[in-house]
Amino acid sequence: MTALAPAADVPRPGARTLWDVAEVCLAAAAFAVLCVLVLRASPYLPEPDDYAYRASIVAMTDGHFFTLSGAQAHALAGQLAPQLGGSRMGPGPGGGPIQWVQLPGGRWISEKDPGYPYLAVAFQALGLIRLAPLFYGALACLGLYFGGRRWLGRFGGAAAVGLYCSSGAAILFAWRDYMPTFTDASLIAAGTGALLWTVLAAGASTRRRTWVGLAAFVALEAATFSRYTNIVVLGCAVIAVLMAWRLRAARLPGRAVAWWLVSVCIFGTGAAIFNTLIYGGPLRSGYRPGEITFSLSAISANLRYMPAHLIQAMPMLVLGLAALAGITAIWLRGRRAGGQQAALDRRDLAVAVALAASWAAIWALYATYTWTAAPGLSTLQAARFYVPALGSISLLGAWLLVRVPRRQPLAAITTLVVAGLLFGLGSRAFHDMYQFPFGRQLVVVHGPGGTVELKPGPGVRIGGPGGVKRGGPGRAVHIGPSGGPSVRPAS
Repeated sequence: MTALAPAADVPRPGARTLWDVAEVCLAAAAFAVLCVLVLRASPYLPEPDDYAYRASIVAMTDGHFFTLSGAQAHALAGQLAPQLGGSRMGPGPGGGPIQWVQLPGGRWISEKDPGYPYLAVAFQALGLIRLAPLFYGALACLGLYFGGRRWLGRFGGAAAVGLYCSSGAAILFAWRDYMPTFTDASLIAAGTGALLWTVLAAGASTRRRTWVGLAAFVALEAATFSRYTNIVVLGCAVIAVLMAWRLRAARLPGRAVAWWLVSVCIFGTGAAIFNTLIYGGPLRSGYRPGEITFSLSAISANLRYMPAHLIQAMPMLVLGLAALAGITAIWLRGRRAGGQQAALDRRDLAVAVALAASWAAIWALYATYTWTAAPGLSTLQAARFYVPALGSISLLGAWLLVRVPRRQPLAAITTLVVAGLLFGLGSRAFHDMYQFPFGRQLVVVHGPGGTVELKPGPGVRIGGPGGVKRGGPGRAVHIGPSGGPSVRPAS
């Protein structure tokens, strides 16, 4: 296989031009717009999941990094209850925090995967929790910028960053500071971009490639610890690296690959030990048996309900699909040809296959998720499981913005125009999901002092114990007589 050499139009160090400055400014501007859209929106916690993660993060700031005794859990629930604002979501069943569970030994822990609180606790301790997702978003932008630029040349990095920051899903989950969704997606994007740079940077020193690749795998491992299903993305990365090494396509040093695999083995062993000590088994978690289920029977329903949510939350997926089709068509047309252009087409295909595999792995897994295979869910509730693919989609979409125009001025203009249009769509989608988190049945009402409250939407009639129900897996948000949601087991 042809070696994956750097793109010819990537300037060498010392050859900076105004186009390089323009690309950096374009990428920085995209991230700045994301930050402005996130920070200008008043915070509130729309789902029970936010409360569960918040309790874990606050407990860590109090020095409890693993589990709590019964008295500590009840005290934590009481400590947080007065701070919940207009949503009036009190302690969960048993008097502990919402969506926490009692372990067989009597101690308490959140049922959620444990990784995100460790990533966010420092920000909470400093009073900067709203910056936690944005910090990891900045890492994603760095990874995407350097990976996209190494692959596509000038403006490839800016295009990838612009697409990543402009989706409604990115804006929404970067705003939800107590949810791990944007953080684990950003860690995956950062790791994917860094690994792409490492594989393609055949001219870089072995030491540099080793450390950058190791950082990429650490990012993917942290994302997996935040959400265990991200292990499919980590697996795709391992397979892609091994294939590139075995086929000698990227001249990867064997020592570097060994270090990366050791890192993955250490992470897997550590996660298994953690689960065994806390939950009682290497493959166990805080969720009750049967609460999180995947089934092939859910695929048809998810194919019916999810596309509308995904188009609203991340419309650039259309660009990613178009890029896949374009890369494949170009390769098929010139697969028997030789020369530099044919080698470039083969490289594009190899990169696209690796990115598409990561994208498909996470989306195919959640296409079998039974909880989303039902009508009535809002985009805020349903789309979050698919957000980890944002980085791969953005890199693929960047190919379309850079390769099709071919010339740098056109690529710059195309990137700017498309990113602007997508930011417009993303801002509108974010506002809709922010204002109506559970569809038109619940609406955000702003109160004095910057407080917000969820109340029934116009025309919604509340009556009896069977009122409007929405929520996360195994829970439902019930609109009570006061108009504020409370938590009850989902029926």
